[in-house]
Amino acid sequence: MSEIKKPDIYKMNLPADLKKLSTAQCEELCGDIRKILIDTVSKNGGHLASNLGTVELTMAIHRVFESPKDKIVWDVGHQAYTHKILTGRLKEFKTLRQENGISGFCRPDESVHDAFISGHSSTSVSAALGIATAMKLSGDKTHHAIAVVGDGASTGGELYEGLNNAGKSDTNIIVILNYNEMSISKNVGGMAKYLSSMRTKESYQRTKGKVERILDKTPVIGKPVKNAVRNSKNAVKNMILHSTMFEDLGFHYIGPIDGHNLEELEQGLMAAKAVNKPVFVHVNTIKGKGYAPAEANPGEFHGVGSFEIKTGNPDVVLSDSFSSIMGKELCEMGEKNKRLCAVTAAMKYGTGLQYFAKRFPERFFDVGIAEEHAVTFCAGLASMNYVPVFAVYSSFLQRSYDQLIHDMAIGGCHAVICVDRAGIVGDDGETHQGIFDVSFLTSVPNMRIYSPSNYDELRLCLHKAVEDDSGICAVRYPRGRDQSLYDTSDPVSTYVYRHIEGAKVLLVTYGRLANDLFTAIEILRNRDIKCDVIKLVNIFPIDNEVVDIMSAYDAVLFFEEAYYCGSISEKYASICPNVAQFAIDGFVKHGKCDVLLDELGFSAEKMADTVEGFLKDE
Repeated sequence: MSEIKKPDIYKMNLPADLKKLSTAQCEELCGDIRKILIDTVSKNGGHLASNLGTVELTMAIHRVFESPKDKIVWDVGHQAYTHKILTGRLKEFKTLRQENGISGFCRPDESVHDAFISGHSSTSVSAALGIATAMKLSGDKTHHAIAVVGDGASTGGELYEGLNNAGKSDTNIIVILNYNEMSISKNVGGMAKYLSSMRTKESYQRTKGKVERILDKTPVIGKPVKNAVRNSKNAVKNMILHSTMFEDLGFHYIGPIDGHNLEELEQGLMAAKAVNKPVFVHVNTIKGKGYAPAEANPGEFHGVGSFEIKTGNPDVVLSDSFSSIMGKELCEMGEKNKRLCAVTAAMKYGTGLQYFAKRFPERFFDVGIAEEHAVTFCAGLASMNYVPVFAVYSSFLQRSYDQLIHDMAIGGCHAVICVDRAGIVGDDGETHQGIFDVSFLTSVPNMRIYSPSNYDELRLCLHKAVEDDSGICAVRYPRGRDQSLYDTSDPVSTYVYRHIEGAKVLLVTYGRLANDLFTAIEILRNRDIKCDVIKLVNIFPIDNEVVDIMSAYDAVLFFEEAYYCGSISEKYASICPNVAQFAIDGFVKHGKCDVLLDELGFSAEKMADTVEGFLKDE
């Protein structure tokens, strides 16, 4: 490629051509990339602030290293949009998070440049260490495994498990920490304070640089003088900064580096590349860099729907949601029950707990991105006769399975798990679809699970769960608003049974699907097919009354927005041989929620067609 004055990103061979550009050209390119990020996310939604903060860092990584020979592992993937653009997916980037488009997270089946799957926090160092170890075993001493970690991931325990092994591994692993003082909610905990103190010690870097420049000009004659020079560098470092915890773990530490200065970034990464030992690179960035609304409110622009670029205002404003209704109801309950506590894993706003946090700060606990710790922490609270309510996304609760069994269930603790984003969540795809919580929660002894289909049922179930001190109670509910047209009054916490004279088949479901199933019944009635229906609310343990009702029918069709294996329908089918299961088999890609539900056969029309087809085959 010939020298160009103004690089045209659409005509470049990426990422190879990046190495041919000057620093000034790359900086201009970074401005273009920010415009692409803002424009695309404003239309499609996605993770904006975190990606705006890592444009220069991503540029520097791809200029210094050689992907895919060097393996770049992005933690969570909230920072990887620029990586996608710079690795040949620019034309497809407009399809970000759209059906049949590119994913909002890293996927090895999408690009050879995506070294490892991403979606959940704090996993990158462990994955990168495995990759670096494999390189070493294969005799590759040239290339590196690079883990890019956001500071929010530093609140997750798996990160430290990885660092503990990586520092002493003698592999070509480089850990890049992007520190911007934010995860999703404001960072909490000791590590956030430690990293913040590191930012203030940039005076060490300036002093160290001055000393090194002087030493470089000093005539060095003989080994004793060289040793004295080296010791003088260490003395300056120890006097100003002492050692970092990362050096104590075995890493060569580089930083802090200005994450928006390309020259500094490239120098730091070149130094890291030359070490050929475990290296920790500390980079400071501004979350939301280059877009004023995101810089001012990085938390609000972490994960967003479509919005107006000029103002930053969202295109759709939800006046309420299952999350907010839960949070507000918990507040009212907290007024009366002084032993009620609320716990979140860095998702105060996402789970609706901001109301409780404001009113009862002494009983609200944000433990960071540490779901395992959160459950055991709740078990500790429960052991002292407090009632902990842990609000967590379904896909993140997966990380706490051992703690649910060992620390909570065996001890007979009474705690409430509010399982947010249960079922299909849409654009975030496989790593975030909440389809597995039913399967693993029902395998835990002394577990009770509610799945309300509307706000009134949610309020009732939350009260029941808090009052039921016999064990663990989970209340699961979907993302978004209550759009129920049926059963919106006289809520129950058990089940609803509707019988129509002359009905040929019984239909069963729970949660969000209930609304579409009732619509499907109306569609079937117009086709001269009568159906009875059971809407479960307390979905587990199995209700013997429901079993008796099911047993009276020749055919029962059970529609379930959950994974097939270990599902509620599977449990009823093991008792009642007349139950036909219609559940989710395998992972679910990203796309709009209603589109995905239709493709899975869970729209009203599709469920009506399934029932009609089933009866014709009988």
